[in-house]
Amino acid sequence: MPHLTDAQRAAYEQDGFLCPVDVLTPEEAAENRALVEGLERDHADSLAQPVGAYLRVASHIATDVPLRVARDERVLDAVEGILGPDLMLWSCEYFIKEAQTDKIVSWHQDLTYWGMEGSDHEVTAWVALSDASAAAGCMKFVPGSHRQQLVPHTDTFSEDNLLSRGQEIAVEVDEANAVAAALKPGQMSLHHGRLFHASGPNTTPDRRIGLVLRFIRPDTPSDGSGKDFGVMMRGIDRHGIRSNVAPLAGDFTPAQMAMYDEVTGTQAEVLAHGLDGTDALYSGAAR
Repeated sequence: MPHLTDAQRAAYEQDGFLCPVDVLTPEEAAENRALVEGLERDHADSLAQPVGAYLRVASHIATDVPLRVARDERVLDAVEGILGPDLMLWSCEYFIKEAQTDKIVSWHQDLTYWGMEGSDHEVTAWVALSDASAAAGCMKFVPGSHRQQLVPHTDTFSEDNLLSRGQEIAVEVDEANAVAAALKPGQMSLHHGRLFHASGPNTTPDRRIGLVLRFIRPDTPSDGSGKDFGVMMRGIDRHGIRSNVAPLAGDFTPAQMAMYDEVTGTQAEVLAHGLDGTDALYSGAAR
């Protein structure tokens, strides 16, 4: 069970990330990958929008497949080592880079658009379901950059950028200081929401598939501009800042789709802050 050691917690506090953390076996990672690719195959033409859109945003509401990893005690034990005993899952995303693709993720800070006021009460767990080597476009981090507050970002909407707005840090990032966070299938990295991070293209013949789990403490602030949601995974919510969601079993059922549209449509007000009439990027009805 990967409870973090004192040295691991100290490294996270100093660097803003921890990598790698062994959580799943390679066989378990392959099993979850097969389930995800089965969803892609079986629901390619049966949904209101492309199946990849549901996997990319709030996938834990549309299907229970990612929850099999998010609820794993090994994952939660490691996250508890950073955030403490009360854990809420705020979002869940599959980041997939196809084989031999030029798609990248630009330098950014996760918390820029989340309405959480740059909080220290969030951690992103990135679980590799395939090989995430440097050649496959693994994440890279700038150690210690989380000690800054949120910096200005520019929305580029670049077609080669996997981020929804193509957002990138508007100040200079010295890539010479970056560290590659390579992962084997079943390994996980943890990183702070203010950490500068990015990833390059996938030059390998296999897809790079990562399950991204955003955990927060229940007392994580919200800017109050719109209702927010979370799923309690461990402990107690003593604050009531967000509505607690109980995800449903199954894959893309009518009940799941109704909940999905409510959650993503409501959160769009926060996620699309600063955009003019383009919150459809985030709402379940029109992504």
